Order: sequence, then C-alpha cells, then structure tokens
Amino acid sequence: MFTESVVPLLRQHVPVAGAFVCRTLRSIGIGESVVQDMVAPLLQSFVDRGLEIGYCARPGRVDVRLSSSTADAARVVKEAEAIVAAKLGKNLYGFEDDDLETAVVHLLAKRGQTLALAESCTGGYISHLITNVPGASAVLLAGVVTYSNAAKQRFVGVNQAILEAHGAVSEPVAREMAEGIRRETGADYALAVTGIAGPGGGTPEKPLGTVFLALARSETTVVLKQQNACDRETFKQVTAQQALDLLRRTVA
Repeated sequence: MFTESVVPLLRQHVPVAGAFVCRTLRSIGIGESVVQDMVAPLLQSFVDRGLEIGYCARPGRVDVRLSSSTADAARVVKEAEAIVAAKLGKNLYGFEDDDLETAVVHLLAKRGQTLALAESCTGGYISHLITNVPGASAVLLAGVVTYSNAAKQRFVGVNQAILEAHGAVSEPVAREMAEGIRRETGADYALAVTGIAGPGGGTPEKPLGTVFLALARSETTVVLKQQNACDRETFKQVTAQQALDLLRRTVA
C-alpha cells in the first residue's frame, strides 16, 4: 500500500534530487586562505549551478571538496574539478584519500629509482611515513637518524669544520647530510633534514622552527630553508611533508 499509494505522492510533491557526487582534491605548499582565493572566483558559475565547495586545512596541506546533488551533479563536479586541478598545478598531489608518501613511493617505483634518508630533527618520521606504504622496500634503501653532531660526522660524513663554522642547523650541514647518505647508499635521491624543533634552542639568527631541507641527486643538491614555528609533533609532521613534497616536485 505504501509503495502503491504513498511513494507516488512523495514523488509528485517532493522532487527527487540528482545523485550525490563528491570529489576531493588534495594540495600542499599553500595555505587555506590562499587556496580559497585561487579557486573560489573561478567556481562562482558552478556554485550558481548547485556546486558546494569545502576547504579542510591540515598541518601542511589543504583539501578542496567539491560536491553536488543536482540533476547534472556528475558534470558540474567534473568540470569544476578540472578547473581546480589546473589552477593548483604542482601544488596538487592527489585525490580522495591519497597521501603524499604514497605518491612519492609510486613515482619512484614507476621510474625504478631509489631513495635514502638522513634525518635529524624529524627523528625518523620521514622513514616512518615511507615504510607505511606497501611496496616501499623497492624504493627506500636506508634511513639514518643522525641526531648528534658526532653521528652526522660518523655516518654521513659531515665535516667537523663545517659543523663548527655554521652549526648543525645550517644549509651547508643539510647539504653534506644529503650528499653523504647518497654517497654511502648509492641511491638516486637522498633527503636530509636538520632543524630546531623547540621549545628551546632558538636564537635571533636561527629562531625556533628553523629547518633546512636538502635533496641530493646526481646532477645537483637543492637546499631549502623553512620556518615551522609550532609544537614539536606538528613540526615533525610539517617538516616531513615539506621534504617529501620537495622530492615529489623534483621527480614528477
């Protein structure tokens, strides 16, 4: 009786919406407000057609969620996705539940290339992320935590004179860490990080959160300086993501 009598009335007086369609784009390297300023103006016409836009900020990254339940929801979301993806460019690293470490492992595995890690302030967190990915054994050759100056010298060959002249948290030391672990392992790429996680240890010249990221490969070594002034755990997370993103952008 319900099917024969009530359902037809509901369909007549309460129109059925289109199927719900949702797509999430994952970005890194730019803040939530910047992402919104980049994409919102471009999507206004889609919003007028029933598109809903959501932004979710996490440490080091921002998700853009596009959804619609209109009659042409699939088309609206697909067209909007193409616009957002093009605008985000290399800041876009994946979709839905993709994570950065998986993207990196897959990129290297696809090319048959390998990676080595020399970590100081992240304490092995980059190695932890990489080894969470199935198939990482085909990519990761080795990871060392050279936390002390003595370990930096012994295991990755950082020159004592450079440590004394520049300090452990410096561009020259990060460079030597990356080049040293690459030399020791023969990896195609080597990442190194050294920084001040806090809450103490900062100086006017090197304030809390200062970190140097180095990426060594056969052609050259690139070193970036970042400022991640946050609690220790968040510092490690953000620094690890920045290092992996540096590698992703170089390999891609």
